[in-house]
Amino acid sequence: MEWLAIILSIIAVGFMFRFFSTTKKVLKLGQPAPEFKLRDQFGKMHALADFQGKWLALYFYPKDDTPGCTKQACAFRDSLQQLTELGAEVIGVSVDDTNSHAEFAQKFHLQFPLLADTTAETAARYYSLINLGIIKFAKRNTFLIDPHGKIARMYLSASAAHNSSAVIADLKQLQAI
Repeated sequence: MEWLAIILSIIAVGFMFRFFSTTKKVLKLGQPAPEFKLRDQFGKMHALADFQGKWLALYFYPKDDTPGCTKQACAFRDSLQQLTELGAEVIGVSVDDTNSHAEFAQKFHLQFPLLADTTAETAARYYSLINLGIIKFAKRNTFLIDPHGKIARMYLSASAAHNSSAVIADLKQLQAI
């Protein structure tokens, strides 16, 4: 039994090392946003290039229909008209599949795309992936991408309740410049 505890401890340390060694990497403000091409809850393909000339609030979230993710999605839903008036579009991204996204969007009347990053490649490119080996999920990070496709603002470990209002405030500030 003692050898089992040692092996489990080594595995746990390995997971912790892997998790903490990847969390320090971040994108830089002003750099081009990483490309993506993913399907939404209706099966429609979306790519970063589709948003050229528009502001984009690209938010990563851990899991459909969980308390924090629901709060964040509903806050973006409730702010969607204001974001649209500011020339911005909203997209949510998680590693859940399109069926899960469709159920989540329907249940909470979400009127914006939820992209299925089932390979977790897009989350990884945005340094927004927690990879525990067999379990992967997105970190709650949001990226405000300008009309030229560059990172204008980053909200790392974003507040589920206040993320959309922070994006709106920053959009107003950036557009006033």
